[in-house]
Amino acid sequence: MKKIAITGALLCAVLSVTSCREEFLQKEPTEKLSVVPAQEKLNGLYLMMATTETGGTKGHDDFGVKGYDIYSDLLSGDMVLGGTTYGWYSNLADLTSTVDVSNVNNYKPWRFYYRLIAGANDVIKELGGNDANPASENERYGLGQAKALRAFAYYNLLNLYTSAEYDSSKKAIPIYKEPTAQGGSRASQKEVYDFIVADLEDAVLKLEGFSRQNKGIINKNVAQGLLAYAYSGVGRYSESAQLAEQLIATHPVTSREQVVYNLTTQKGGGFNEISTPSWMWGFDIQIVNDLDLVSWWGQADVFTYSYSYVGDYKAIDLGLYNSMRADDIRRDQFKTIIANSNGVVTAYKDASDTAGHYLAVPVNKFFDSGRKIGGQRVVTTDYLYMRVDEFHLLAAENYAKAGNEAKAKEILKNFLSNRVSDTSYVDALSGNALKNEIYLQTRIELWGEGKSYFAMKRNKATITRGSNHLFYSGTSFSYDDNKLTFKIPQSESLNNPNL
Repeated sequence: MKKIAITGALLCAVLSVTSCREEFLQKEPTEKLSVVPAQEKLNGLYLMMATTETGGTKGHDDFGVKGYDIYSDLLSGDMVLGGTTYGWYSNLADLTSTVDVSNVNNYKPWRFYYRLIAGANDVIKELGGNDANPASENERYGLGQAKALRAFAYYNLLNLYTSAEYDSSKKAIPIYKEPTAQGGSRASQKEVYDFIVADLEDAVLKLEGFSRQNKGIINKNVAQGLLAYAYSGVGRYSESAQLAEQLIATHPVTSREQVVYNLTTQKGGGFNEISTPSWMWGFDIQIVNDLDLVSWWGQADVFTYSYSYVGDYKAIDLGLYNSMRADDIRRDQFKTIIANSNGVVTAYKDASDTAGHYLAVPVNKFFDSGRKIGGQRVVTTDYLYMRVDEFHLLAAENYAKAGNEAKAKEILKNFLSNRVSDTSYVDALSGNALKNEIYLQTRIELWGEGKSYFAMKRNKATITRGSNHLFYSGTSFSYDDNKLTFKIPQSESLNNPNL
């Protein structure tokens, strides 16, 4: 990737912040669009996705897309907050902030994703508007990226702030199709989904032939991945499955060696490098990005100097952990560990063991390569947004929903052959048992990647919190429980008379 100087003026324009510094010299995606303002806006949007304070606060949980991945993972119940010393995420884990419209947790993702939408709308306008079909290849590619980003933001908002069903009677969120300062009225869930699908279908067409410079940029395959999720959300299961299956052929699966750190060979795992062949979309974090304890890695990795390291770690739900088969290599991603005062791990124990300094943590899935407790102070481990493994599972899920169980089992078994030694148990599954197994494997495979919450809503699941939760241990929640969905923030209700 190139190093692109993102000026203070650009960041002020894109992020609408008052503190803009010369330190924002970023290593970041770029495209050569003929319209300079649109090019700068598009660059800024990719940067915004990994920038702190873009949710309008100075909170240490306000750092872009990956910040809201943690929000959703905690709400799904699959991620456990291991401590409450510093308070970050406490009122998410105890499910109080989601029922309080004045709580800032409702505000941050709302502001962030609507900022992303506003920026995408600016780019789209610069390139001719929603119905444009530019003659210039570069402008067409830019328009495709902007529409995909806009759809990505609406998809996340729809899932975070509604039950996310394809329902014409349920009011959801406002749709803004072009730049405006006027607050909009709430569209139905169906209207929002239809707009998402239309944007992504057009993005796929416009990104045909586009060769990106790096994985920080949306290309046709990424747009297709987003579209496969959207098709699933509106019940177009066969189309979702077919599109997901097409994507399976575009990248190799995350290998057994890449999926978990081997304590004997001291190799493998990490989920920390954008060059990993299975990664389709992410952000290549460099020293110049100036990320430290206020980052996803700071909040999720005990080997990074931040909140997980000092006790507010993130762990796997023990019910989910115990659901893994004995021959599943992903069990080894999670351990209870003991460390000495020098930051060296002295014991790795089974994740179910309750005697340790950090319990059931993803110490062999997500980690800084130095593997010293609290060792990484300047974050250079990369952000993952999308990998091809998702689409093995999404294809299986939607083939099962479409009634093609043979195909669903074939894809599931092929994928699981990289994770377990015996996949024959899948043969006997059918109906809800098959669908439930695919959903379970999705939760296991994509733990900590911001996917579990969306899978819960997509599958209309009921979750039961495991024994290691600090709050509501043993309690079950339906996907549409009021506590599991964010509320339109109070500030929006007060300032938007059309809502």
